[in-house]
Amino acid sequence: MFRRARENGPALLVPLAWTFVTAVHLDLASEHALLIAHLVMATIIAGFTLLSWGEMTEGVLLLWRRVLLVGFLITLAGIVGFAVDSLAALLFTASLIGWMIVPGVALVATGRQVQLAPRPYVIGGVLSLAGAAVYAAGPLIGGGVWLSVFCLTLVNIGQTAGIVNAVHRY
Repeated sequence: MFRRARENGPALLVPLAWTFVTAVHLDLASEHALLIAHLVMATIIAGFTLLSWGEMTEGVLLLWRRVLLVGFLITLAGIVGFAVDSLAALLFTASLIGWMIVPGVALVATGRQVQLAPRPYVIGGVLSLAGAAVYAAGPLIGGGVWLSVFCLTLVNIGQTAGIVNAVHRY
């Protein structure tokens, strides 16, 4: 059962996480719920990484093990943001944009390394990176909540396409 959850769970958890972040941007979920989500995510990432460590030793799996390790640190930065008010905005932004960029780059790299069905990875990575770039530029170009939601939707679609392709091919 645990192996099956590790193999298929990410195809559910990735879009769920981005949908939740979008809900927070729309004030449909509280910051307290976001803290709980960070704690749950850190626990899931740590458990998944530890349980999968021996299987992720080369090729694209090694690349994704590194994504998980960096992602764990990015998630911890978000958690620290809840504890240190003076750094909250910086750490929340770094955590959010980090989760857009790191998997985005890894998806493009995965698409360049695999022979079977590389397009969903590359396109997914490009969507994630485009979402990150426009989201980061939002305050400079006067973007409001709907621009943020648009960017989060790009990231959600891109990363979901990549992980669903990976789960289907695994």
